[in-house]
Amino acid sequence: MIPAGAAVANAGPALDAPLAATYISSGMEVETPTAARGRPREFCVDEALSAALRVFWSKGYEGASMTDLTEAMGVTRPSLYAAFGNKEALFRKALDLYEHEKLAYVGAALEAPTARGVAERLLHGALDMQTTGSDPKGCLGVISSVACGSEAESIKAEVVARQASSNAAMLRRFEKAKSDGDLPDHIEPASLVRYLTAVIQGLCVQAGSGASPDELRRIVETTLELWPGR
Repeated sequence: MIPAGAAVANAGPALDAPLAATYISSGMEVETPTAARGRPREFCVDEALSAALRVFWSKGYEGASMTDLTEAMGVTRPSLYAAFGNKEALFRKALDLYEHEKLAYVGAALEAPTARGVAERLLHGALDMQTTGSDPKGCLGVISSVACGSEAESIKAEVVARQASSNAAMLRRFEKAKSDGDLPDHIEPASLVRYLTAVIQGLCVQAGSGASPDELRRIVETTLELWPGR
């Protein structure tokens, strides 16, 4: 998934609403009562949210149980509810964090001087995220939207809306590229957005399915070889 907020901050004409920074600032600690009597439990909200993000990223929204989340976050259920709200609210905060931290490369990509440069930065950013570090593989948005059933329609709608917002930012960039003569006349910017989004999502899906870094790199190289412009 290409983040709405990260794209908006750097993509020329801004979208109507920037990424909502709903996660809690670094270093903040929250004290909440335990489910039973005893001393209040202290935990770092940022660390707990990062742990929740990894669970959602690995298992998707529906696949992540409350037990999975509380164990990974090191909190009790009452503490989770007090700090973050319910599971849906926690996922939205985790999705904000994912966009803000993991997809920060997107904003810089949309500032590239050519349409090909935009594609290069987006593709290599997605490749780097899937082949470096210890984060889970795949795309949080794709994993959660595909796996969501009828009981999680609001989560799916949220993910789809964010993708649509980021696609709109990319569309504006490619429309400008075409008006500048940077894309051939027969290329439709909207179709180019859908194509590039499909490649990036496919790259993430293949990474999550076990494709090697070399195999993923060849996807990027082939896509750029086929790019319809300078």
